[in-house]
Amino acid sequence: MLFQLSLLVKSMNKDKIKIINADITKLDVDAIVNAANQALCGGGGVDGAIHRAAGPELLDVCKTLGGCNTGLAKRTPGFNLAASHIIHTVGPVWYGGHKNEEDLLASCYLETLKLASIHNVKSIAFPAISTGAYRFPIKKACDIAIKTIVEYLSSDNQLERVLLVCFDAKIERQYQKLLVIK
Repeated sequence: MLFQLSLLVKSMNKDKIKIINADITKLDVDAIVNAANQALCGGGGVDGAIHRAAGPELLDVCKTLGGCNTGLAKRTPGFNLAASHIIHTVGPVWYGGHKNEEDLLASCYLETLKLASIHNVKSIAFPAISTGAYRFPIKKACDIAIKTIVEYLSSDNQLERVLLVCFDAKIERQYQKLLVIK
């Protein structure tokens, strides 16, 4: 898979994808991605931080959306964030890889990117979906994220910038390994 991914990355503008260590709630992008729970009601980690930063209006709107199934995505306004949009996606909990977790995680990225295109998003910031409390193995999660994003960007010219926002050095190193072109 690494060889195929390397070929895909070589064929696209590498400057479209950046790896950063930052607070996703403070980024000046069109959309940020929320690694949400199915109820879309806020919680810990990235989800809680986004809800706190966006303000109470976010929860009010999320309550009207009827939740979100794992692997899918829904959009809300950004409210008090610099980002105009929040795209909420529900990543899978890791159960050892026997419950379709890899396909569900890939679906999170793909459905988010499709929703971003529908709303004319030019720049988007992703957290490392499912790698925190949902215990998805970091290497697998990073592989899936990069592969799905790169494949999508190879056929979509609308997105100009994708930020991969890291919350720890291990995730940052794994992303960097995958995006290095030899």
